[in-house]
Amino acid sequence: MPGDTLHINSGGVQKNTYDAIVIGSGISGGWAAKELCEHGLKTLVLERGRDVKHIKDYPTANLAPWEFKHRMSITEKDKKENPVASHCYAFEETAMHFFVKDKEHPYIQEKPFDWIRGYQVGGKSLTWGRCTQRWSDFEFTGPQRFNYGWDWPIRYADVAPWYSHVEKFIGICGNKDGLEAMPDGEFLPPFELNCVEQHLKESIAKNYPDRHMVHARWAHLTQPNQIHIDQGRGKCQARNLCTRGCPFGGYFSSNSSTLPWAEKTGNLTIRPFSVVHSIIYDEQKQKATGVRIIDTNTKQATEYFAKIIFVNGSALNSNLILLNSTSNRFPNGLGNDSGVLGKYICHHNYRGWLGGTIDGFDDTYFYGRNPTDAIIANYRNLHKIDTDFLGGYTTYCGAHRERNNGDNSAQQIGAAYKESITEPGPWTVYAYIQGETIPKEKNHVRLSDTEKDPWGIPQLITSVEYDDNDDKLLNDFFVQTEQMFTKAGVKNIVHSDSKQAPGLDIHEMGGCRMGNDPKTSMLDKWNALHHCKNVFVTDGACMASTGNQSPSILYMTLTARAANYAVDQLKKQNL
Repeated sequence: MPGDTLHINSGGVQKNTYDAIVIGSGISGGWAAKELCEHGLKTLVLERGRDVKHIKDYPTANLAPWEFKHRMSITEKDKKENPVASHCYAFEETAMHFFVKDKEHPYIQEKPFDWIRGYQVGGKSLTWGRCTQRWSDFEFTGPQRFNYGWDWPIRYADVAPWYSHVEKFIGICGNKDGLEAMPDGEFLPPFELNCVEQHLKESIAKNYPDRHMVHARWAHLTQPNQIHIDQGRGKCQARNLCTRGCPFGGYFSSNSSTLPWAEKTGNLTIRPFSVVHSIIYDEQKQKATGVRIIDTNTKQATEYFAKIIFVNGSALNSNLILLNSTSNRFPNGLGNDSGVLGKYICHHNYRGWLGGTIDGFDDTYFYGRNPTDAIIANYRNLHKIDTDFLGGYTTYCGAHRERNNGDNSAQQIGAAYKESITEPGPWTVYAYIQGETIPKEKNHVRLSDTEKDPWGIPQLITSVEYDDNDDKLLNDFFVQTEQMFTKAGVKNIVHSDSKQAPGLDIHEMGGCRMGNDPKTSMLDKWNALHHCKNVFVTDGACMASTGNQSPSILYMTLTARAANYAVDQLKKQNL
C-alpha cells in the first residue's frame, strides 16, 4: 500500500496530525475550511492541483482581446488534445489555464460524459456560473411526493437559516419576489432588467398569472456590505470577464473569500499538489483516522491524520475517493454497506436553447456587460403532476442589442461601413433550460479493474445517459417558451437541442446520497456517513435528487451546516 512509505515521506504521525482535513478547495471545500478554522480547528486543506492566489494568479484578467495570441480562441491543437474540456463554454484562451488537460487526467467513458474539471486551489469556483437560487420545499419533497426518488432527510426549514448565513457572507444580488417555488434570501440590489427584458416580464405576467419572470439571484457584489469589504472584495464592475478570475473580488470564489478568511485565523494549512488516494479507516476505533495522498509531482505517498474529514473533491472525485477507500470492514468503499455508493449519478439537462428578434425599442440601449440573466421560475409539477414528465425546469432568459452588422453590402470596407457598425443593431431575445433529471440506479460511476491514472489510482468509469423523461421535459420547454415569447412579440424564433453529453452542464450530482435509511443511502441528515460518523460529504455527491435550481449555493449551505454540527459533536466528544 502507498501508506507503507509514511515515515519516509512524512516525518511521522505527529507532524502530520490536524483537527480536521478537508479534501478539495473549491466552492464547498472553501466553506468547510472557513467554518472549521473560525471555530478554532487546525485544518488541512488538500488540493490535487497547483496553488492559485487571488489577483496574483489571474494572468489574463485585464488583457484586451488583441493581447491574446489567438484573439481569445482556442487552437485546433488545443481542441484535439482536450476533446472533453474544449466542449466547455469557458474553455478558451482567456481561461484555459483553470481547466485540466484531458490527457493528463484520464477516465473511461462507458457512455459519453463530459467531465469538466479545474484542478487548482479554488477549483471551479473560479469559473462557475455564479447563479444562486435557493431550493424550495417543492424540490426537497417532490421525489417522494411523486414517487420518482428517495425522500430527503431534510426540508427547506432545516437549511433556510444556513442559506442566510452563506448569502450574507458571499454576497448575492437579487430581488425579493415572494415566490413559493423560489424562496427569497439575503439580497444585494440586482442588476436592472433592460427595456426588452422588462417588456417580456410584463407580457408573461399579463398572459400567464402563474408564471414569473424575475431577476435571478447571482453571487455578485452590486453594493458591497461591510462583511465583503472586510474580505478585501469590491463592487462588480460589470465586465463579464468572470471566468478569468476577478481582481476586484466582485463575484464569489474560494480564492477571494472563504480561503483568505480561513487563513486569517491562523488555523489553515493548504497543501496543493496532493492527489487523494483514499481515506484511512481504523478497524479498532471504527472511524476514519486520516487521508492518504500521492504527491502530484513526486508521486510519493504521505498520510495525514485528523479527528474529522470533509470530502469536497467535487461529486465524481468524491465518489472515486470513497470507492477507493477500502478496508476489511468496507471492502466496497468507505461506508458502503448499502451498496449505493457510485449509483444514482445525475445532472442537469442543459440541452435546450431558444432565440428570436423583437421589433421596436430602437431608442434605448443598455450599459455595461451585465454578467447575469433573468429567470422564469419553475412552473411545472409543483403542487401536482401537470405534465407527461416528472420534475421541473428553470428558464434562464434575457435580451441584448448587438452591434450593427453594417449595410450588408458586398463592399464591407471603408469609412461608410465603419461608421455603420458604430450604431446598434436589432434586439435579440434568448432563453435556455436548466432541467431536472431523475436519479436512476443504472446511471453510475465505478472504478476500473485494469486502468490506472498516473498516480496509480484506478480510473473512474462513467456510465450516465439521458432518458425519455428528459426529452419530454425539453420539448415542453421549447413549446412553452416559444408561446410566451410569441405573445410578447418575439419573431423569427428558432430553437436548438444541442444533444450535448451529460456532464457538460457541470452540475454532476449524486453517488453518495443523503437519506434517513442507512439501507438505501450513504449519508445522514448532517451529511455524515451513516457507518463512519466522522466523515462528512457535502459537495454534489451528497445530492439525493437534482431539483431545478443551480446547486452550488446548496452545497455551500449544507457544508456550513455540517461543519458547525461537526464542531459541536467534537466538543461533546461524540466523534
